[in-house]
Amino acid sequence: MSRSDDPLIGPLRYLRGYPAPLVAEVRTLLADGSLAQRLLKKYPAPHAVRNDTALYDYVGELKARHLRNAAPLAKVAWDGKLASIHNALGTHTRVARVQGGKITTRREIRIANLFRDAPPEFLRMIVVHELAHLKEPEHDKAFYQLCCRIEPDYHQLEFDVRAWLCCIDAGGAALWQTGTAP
Repeated sequence: MSRSDDPLIGPLRYLRGYPAPLVAEVRTLLADGSLAQRLLKKYPAPHAVRNDTALYDYVGELKARHLRNAAPLAKVAWDGKLASIHNALGTHTRVARVQGGKITTRREIRIANLFRDAPPEFLRMIVVHELAHLKEPEHDKAFYQLCCRIEPDYHQLEFDVRAWLCCIDAGGAALWQTGTAP
């Protein structure tokens, strides 16, 4: 199959690896314009985490509840450039610096601005994903088991986030707007 024949180019690219019946359902919902309404019905309102301080507190609370022994986070922030530059929705970084005779490591989590106006379930899913990388660096079985231990609905939420991204890529309007984002 050539690249131009690939049905998962364009808005459906976020669904690579999902079973064909699920992709077909999202394709149908996109075509008839009902995907956005379905997402709004399932997730009616955006979260209230509006700034970097609130995001740091939100992430810190989840980390304290589920990953007490993980390394501390030096920074948690919204990132306006993340999705377009790194083609990612969140990142975790580990920065090592030599200070005197010691090596210090700072861990940071950045969440794409796209999630500022998302429902709380979507924000929780992306934060759980990034927190899981503190313990499991690769996207392997242990990583996804940890994600599901922290958020039992992780896989459904990840699929719904991907469907939302398909909706956005297809030219859909913002679904959850608070008007309070700086």
